[in-house]
Amino acid sequence: MAGKVLIANRGEIAVRIARALAELSLPSVAVYTDADRDALHARRADEALRLGEGRAAYLDVERVVAAARSVGAWGVHPGYGFLSESSELCRACEAAGLVFIGPPASAIYEMGDKARARKRMQEAGVPVVPGGPAGTLEEAKVTARSVGYPVLLKATAGGGGKGMRRVDSEAELERALERTRSEAEKSFGDGSVYVEKAILGARHVEIQVLGDKHGNLVHLFERDCSLQRRHQKIVEETPCPALHEATREAMCQVAVAGARAIGYYSAGTFEFLLGQDQSFYFLEMNTRLQVEHPITELVTGVDLVHEMLRVADGAPLSFGQAERRGVAIEARVYAEDPEQGFLPAPGRIERLIAPSGPFVRDDGGVVSGSWVSPEFDPLLSKLSVWGRNREEARARLLRALGEYSVLGVATNLTFLERLLAHPRVVAGDYDTTFVERTASELRDEARPEQDLRDALLLTALAADADRGPPAPAPTSTSGSRWRDYARPPVTRYR
Repeated sequence: MAGKVLIANRGEIAVRIARALAELSLPSVAVYTDADRDALHARRADEALRLGEGRAAYLDVERVVAAARSVGAWGVHPGYGFLSESSELCRACEAAGLVFIGPPASAIYEMGDKARARKRMQEAGVPVVPGGPAGTLEEAKVTARSVGYPVLLKATAGGGGKGMRRVDSEAELERALERTRSEAEKSFGDGSVYVEKAILGARHVEIQVLGDKHGNLVHLFERDCSLQRRHQKIVEETPCPALHEATREAMCQVAVAGARAIGYYSAGTFEFLLGQDQSFYFLEMNTRLQVEHPITELVTGVDLVHEMLRVADGAPLSFGQAERRGVAIEARVYAEDPEQGFLPAPGRIERLIAPSGPFVRDDGGVVSGSWVSPEFDPLLSKLSVWGRNREEARARLLRALGEYSVLGVATNLTFLERLLAHPRVVAGDYDTTFVERTASELRDEARPEQDLRDALLLTALAADADRGPPAPAPTSTSGSRWRDYARPPVTRYR
């Protein structure tokens, strides 16, 4: 029977999983490194356990499994990133008598290497982007000539926009191949690269799938993730405004068939490129909970983390094929400076006030006083909204972004507001290159608004200082499992 769960992650996703466990009356255990000693996720769980010094501790399978065993955990939830797509962690959990809250190791392995995943999906009848091997420069040239330029060089073990480079001619290929291999080796410990045809004017559309150990597999529709910078998503929406109903049905059925072909269960996502002619091609499968899962939850009413826990415990899915209602849009709030090419902006958050209101959801991992470490991805929160239609949802997200207050670190808040107000985005007429092509224009327009935002926040902070320190937080008598951030953290088990 499901019991105590160790959350092998940090930040907003660790907070989100801890909340789901609390709703199911299951004990939660957070892990943290020295940089995360006072992080919000370590305070939101019932127990917190130090893993080690730096970022590498979150990637240490032996440490994570040993930590789970030391606290008597029933299972391990990996969240996304870090070890979430590690077949090694999955097998190590099974060997230690722990439940891995995710898909089977065999499926993770099949989809973990992009070249292998392409081959496997082709065998299952899933359309893939034309491409092939790039083991040597000559092999890369042959492949690129066969599919035609422009092409993308992609790390076989890649993800998160890393290990990916566009090449427009053979003259650029050698240098690009060297740089892509170097980046892949540094990011993933694997310098293998393959070539893929660049589909121009394409949208990035993904299908959420969910299955159990009894053979039930369903889709939960699509998400459009085309608004990206540096190949990383910053705004996602569902439904995709450009997708025809017949294409949507075909993509959903192909994704379910692909998942069934590898014996998949738990939550997973098939990523596709959607051409302007409604053709679509498999990119990769993420064998984990996706960063942008909140918008799927908002339109379907399905809690994906709850379902993952049910499936891990051997229960069937709690529903049949889901229905979708309305529109949901998510914006990722980063501590980064759009003026400096979206470079991360680590530092101390002096003041943070998250927006609220009807149909607004903020999945945050930081609060006032939190430290944004240069060791980790600078994602502060995922701000999601629901509306009866796309324009209502877009207007609601703009309102919520306008209420978001962050002082102490640079953010992309004003950039996001300008992006969502752009006429092409208002019309739903954009592709994966849109942010890159308009970034300069959006930054220039955002600058005076950001200056005003900063001035207002500084004025508010000065007013707070004049009023003196806040009153001590009251002691709770409700017996709640949750604690105010101002209160002392739970005892840490070492």
